[in-house]
Amino acid sequence: MAMKKTDLEKNKALKLMQATHKAGPDRFGKGSEQPAALDRREQRKLDQAQGLVPFACKLNADLVAKLKARAENHPGGVNALVGELLEAALANGAS
Repeated sequence: MAMKKTDLEKNKALKLMQATHKAGPDRFGKGSEQPAALDRREQRKLDQAQGLVPFACKLNADLVAKLKARAENHPGGVNALVGELLEAALANGAS
């Protein structure tokens, strides 16, 4: 069974794209020493495995600035800081 001409052209294009990706020069930071950042899908899977759920809310700009300032020295960053503050507030019965 012969392949259609369009299928042959698609295969040629795919081979060409794969060859250029493999043989391309290390430009635009590809060869840098920084570890590759996780893409969104991989990060979402890791977050779900840890039981993390995205939770968006709107806060006053002054409060956000205070949180960011405190989070600079916090080992877990903003997410861990906000989690700790919420846990402490809920444990104290604050509303």
